Amino acid sequence: MAFSFSSGNRGRRGGSSLAEINVTPFVDVLLVLLIIFMITAHVMEFGVEVDVPKTKNVKDSNKDLAIITITKTGLVSLNKDEVNINTLPSLIREKFDAKKGVYLRADKETPWDPIAKIMAALGDASIPVNVVTQPEEKGR
Repeated sequence: MAFSFSSGNRGRRGGSSLAEINVTPFVDVLLVLLIIFMITAHVMEFGVEVDVPKTKNVKDSNKDLAIITITKTGLVSLNKDEVNINTLPSLIREKFDAKKGVYLRADKETPWDPIAKIMAALGDASIPVNVVTQPEEKGR
C-alpha cells in the first residue's frame, strides 16, 4: 500500500493521499493453491489401488457393471465392499443386472488361483466376465 502525505508545498499539488490495493500477494497465494490442487487431484481416484496388467488390444467400454477387485493379497471386493467368493454370484444377481456381466480387476502380482476360482464361480452362474487391463505404451 502506498500513501502520500503532503505537508505544506513540497512539490506536490493538492493535498490528497493515494491509496492502492496491492494484489500481488493475493495472486501468489492463488497460484500456489492452484499448483497444490493440480498435484493432488490425481490422488483422489475411485476404489482400491490395483496395478492391472498391460495388453496390446483394449476395448474401451463405459458400461455400468459390477466391478470385482482382487488385490495382491487375494482380498476380493465388489464395488468397494469386501465379499466372500462363495456368495459372489448371488450378490451380483441381487444388486446388478447379471446378464450384462461384471468387470474383473486383478493386480498383476495376484496369484492365479483366486482369479480362476472367481471366473469359475461366475461361469457356473452364467454371468459374463470382462477382464480389466491397461493399454501398453506405443513405444514398446
